[in-house]
Amino acid sequence: MSVSYPRLAARTLRFTLGIPRNITVSPDGRTVRFIRTPDGVTRTGQLWEHDVASGTETILVDPLVLLGEAVEQLSAEERSRRERSRESAAGVVGYDVDETGRWACFTLSGKLWAVHLGGRVVHALPSVGAVIDPRLDPTGRFIAYASGGALRIIDVGGRDERVLVEPESPTEVWGQAEFIAAEEMERHRGFWWAPDGQSLLVERYDDAPVQTWHIADPEHPDLEPVAQRYPAAGTPNALVTLWHVGLDGTRRQVDWDRAAYEYLGRVTWNQHGAPVIQVLSRDQKSAQTLSVDIATGQTTVLRENRDAAWVELSSAPRFATDGSLITVEDVDGWRRVLRDGVAISPDGWQIRDIVDVFEDSVIATASHEPTAVQVVRLGFDGTLGEVTEGAALHGAVIGGPTTVIVRSGLEAVGTSVMVHQEDSAPTPIRVLAEPAPHEPVVHLIAAGERGLRTAVLFPNGHQRGSQRLPVLMDPYGGPHAQRVLASARAFLEAQWLADQGFCVIVSDGRGTPGRGHAWEREVLHGFSTVTLDDQVDALAAVAAAYPDDIDTDRVGITGWSYGGYLSALAVLRRPDVFHAAVAGAPVTEWRLYDTCYTERYLGDPNTQPEVYDDNSLLPLAAGLERPLMLIHGLADDNVVAAHTLRLSSALLAAGRPHTVLPLSGVTHMTPQEAVAENLKLLQVEFLREHLGA
Repeated sequence: MSVSYPRLAARTLRFTLGIPRNITVSPDGRTVRFIRTPDGVTRTGQLWEHDVASGTETILVDPLVLLGEAVEQLSAEERSRRERSRESAAGVVGYDVDETGRWACFTLSGKLWAVHLGGRVVHALPSVGAVIDPRLDPTGRFIAYASGGALRIIDVGGRDERVLVEPESPTEVWGQAEFIAAEEMERHRGFWWAPDGQSLLVERYDDAPVQTWHIADPEHPDLEPVAQRYPAAGTPNALVTLWHVGLDGTRRQVDWDRAAYEYLGRVTWNQHGAPVIQVLSRDQKSAQTLSVDIATGQTTVLRENRDAAWVELSSAPRFATDGSLITVEDVDGWRRVLRDGVAISPDGWQIRDIVDVFEDSVIATASHEPTAVQVVRLGFDGTLGEVTEGAALHGAVIGGPTTVIVRSGLEAVGTSVMVHQEDSAPTPIRVLAEPAPHEPVVHLIAAGERGLRTAVLFPNGHQRGSQRLPVLMDPYGGPHAQRVLASARAFLEAQWLADQGFCVIVSDGRGTPGRGHAWEREVLHGFSTVTLDDQVDALAAVAAAYPDDIDTDRVGITGWSYGGYLSALAVLRRPDVFHAAVAGAPVTEWRLYDTCYTERYLGDPNTQPEVYDDNSLLPLAAGLERPLMLIHGLADDNVVAAHTLRLSSALLAAGRPHTVLPLSGVTHMTPQEAVAENLKLLQVEFLREHLGA
């Protein structure tokens, strides 16, 4: 009996298992290290080493050997950290290498481990409690790690394990990113070594001001609900401070105007030992880049950014060898690379991230066409050279003369990882991903007057004009996430849905990345209008392009998270266009979602309640005319189940029939095979029933 696509997608983590990840290149360029699972269905990550000269691969760390028959154990803190970073794999999921290339370290089953890279010897180190995020000092002598709210340190040889800083109250934590930083600011670290390995910058946060919510397990009423500090929109955040901590435990607080700049966004050191941080105001309309005097803790403003909507946090500031400051900022409608405040990237390119900085140039990822991502070289003289080309997603990692290029394109499902050196042919690193059961056939169009990047997929074997198919819109649709990308793997599920008898449409509307400052800020205060209008426009454009292939009298919509919000919104507000919806983990009342994300786009609910009312689904409940299925994981600590329960209550109070599917023990992710499979099959059955597919 063949395995269904939904089960196979869950088993392979959407066909990402077996692909090299967490790639690093040694400073001399001789060695590439990476995490890879042994095949495309095993979730246990192993640490590997690729010798550039010979092309040979050697396994450095095999968790099955280290743990034997013992089952991997994760602490509650580690499970939470992985939930924030959307990490579903097991075994080795991260590692750190010192700048000398002598040592690597990692955590496995809550324990601390070190690898002597020259001898390829792995040994466990003494540690206290559950180890979180171990990091080697750049000189390769010490490892720091977070545990039990404290930051601890140990010699790489396993000697002198001790605490550096520890909490003085149950709500205080050192050396870890607070919830908001990890969930919404893409900062998952809480401490940073100085280049000389003699001190660290360490975050301290105190959750005391944050309200306590409780996540219960209704399937097990004998268990106490889990208490969680959750900073909902308009309520207090954690108190976050930054400290310079010496190896002897002495510490000095870094001083900035916390009243004006509540969020700690980015932290970095330059090669000369001077830290630079980025801080952000609570309303996110102002940000400062500050240099830190570690002797006094005083800060000096290097850059200041203001925006009437919000300032976009991007990659951490870098430094060129001459000491010039390299930043990514929005200037004249384009996301650009700046050197000491002067743009060095030209019009026509939206910068995605900085890869590396050299004496005369910056290597970055950037988009000329929003569906593709290239690696480019930006000269300090304003020149741009394309390192990669073609309709694909590209990434790069550089060390010495070696560059590793990771590529995923539209022409076929698959990822290539190629090692490049000057004056030699590139060599591959093996990709062990499971073969996809089908190849998506993706038609990309620029839909409507706004040129909405839109993907259209038909069932395998569909002949143009042979029949008019029911339509299934499959958006995310919200800010900070892109679905329409030049990567075939991104459309595997969409093609499977199409093969169930639908024309599937995936469209990126205003607010999505890669199209510039004005495009992203169109969603300010307008989730319920702007993002829905764009889905309606995309549908109209596809209907015009394929008039004999789609039936606009049978349109469904499905999505998860923001996509769930958009799906429920569609049938509530536009039943004339959308005839059935499946909403997974939807945000239904934005006052229940977190501060940083929600206030960025909708402002403060205490001063702008009308904006929240306009974007809430609850006032629309009485108008439901179409079939609606709501799905929610009861263990979700990001979009809590109260969102779905409150909408369901409002629908019930209005006498509006609907379907609710609660998922016991499931978080915001659904990695369990049986749950993922049956969930998808139930959704398809629901849509078929109500759309006549």
